[in-house]
Amino acid sequence: MSVIVESIHKSFGSHTALNNVSFTVNSGEIVGFIGPNGAGKSTMMKIICSLLLPDNGKVSISGTDVSSASIEIKRKLGYLPENNPLYVEMYVEEYLRYVARIYGISKFEGRVQEVVRITGLGPEKKKKISALSKGYRQRVGLAQAIIHDPEVLILDEPTSGLDPNQIVEIRDLISLLGKEKTVLLSTHIMQEVEAICQRVIILNKGKIVADDLTGKIAFYGNDKSVTVVVEFKDDPEQPVLESLSGLGKVKKLKNGTWLIETSSGKDIRADLFNMAVKNNLVILSLHRKEKKLEDVFRELTLLNNLSIN
Repeated sequence: MSVIVESIHKSFGSHTALNNVSFTVNSGEIVGFIGPNGAGKSTMMKIICSLLLPDNGKVSISGTDVSSASIEIKRKLGYLPENNPLYVEMYVEEYLRYVARIYGISKFEGRVQEVVRITGLGPEKKKKISALSKGYRQRVGLAQAIIHDPEVLILDEPTSGLDPNQIVEIRDLISLLGKEKTVLLSTHIMQEVEAICQRVIILNKGKIVADDLTGKIAFYGNDKSVTVVVEFKDDPEQPVLESLSGLGKVKKLKNGTWLIETSSGKDIRADLFNMAVKNNLVILSLHRKEKKLEDVFRELTLLNNLSIN
């Protein structure tokens, strides 16, 4: 089931939260929706879930406009908001039964137990939500989001405030859910996006600044430099390395190992190999240092903002 966002504009007073935002989340995709605080991510997610109306534009899920059929859409959507509001004085199973009744699930007991199993809530299901750790509360939030077996999941910062072990557990759970559902995931953890998302959308100041497959997003950065790390058997003299054309930076990392950056965007590995042969140097390893999502994110958000200001 696809989610199609078309030319969404949303303002709060004089502040523009979303400015002509368009994208599609295809059926079966896990898409990372990232951006700095205040970029408009949560606003966009609320509009998709028909909790907010846009000023202009529309969102459709499997061809149905969310603003004209909100009840029907809510049956197809599972939503975990950033603050994960729960009735903390209820017991875990009690709360999930309550949510199941809201969705009109007739034989809800079996579904409650299935969701408890899927989300790993079994050891805690008899406890009050107030007695749960943050990690288990997030599991309860995910459980309520999938209790009605929705086709689309909208997850806003699902691992916020969790410790590293809890983050891995929730990440694995989202990956499992993503095998059967369309998922739009907002997070500030870049490694999370790289680990589980097939595609990345970067939002900055209410506008999309990048949208592509996770493996291709590195090409969206403004910095076109290429960095290689080379290990020699015997250290060359730095002037020998600097004799290569198009270098931006040459830095010795440790004995025998050098970081070499080109400012022109040229891959210098072939030139390095030829230089080594010419100077009777033995290369033990030579690899290109790939740009990380975090680097691209900073270039397209923080550094762009600084240049604007």
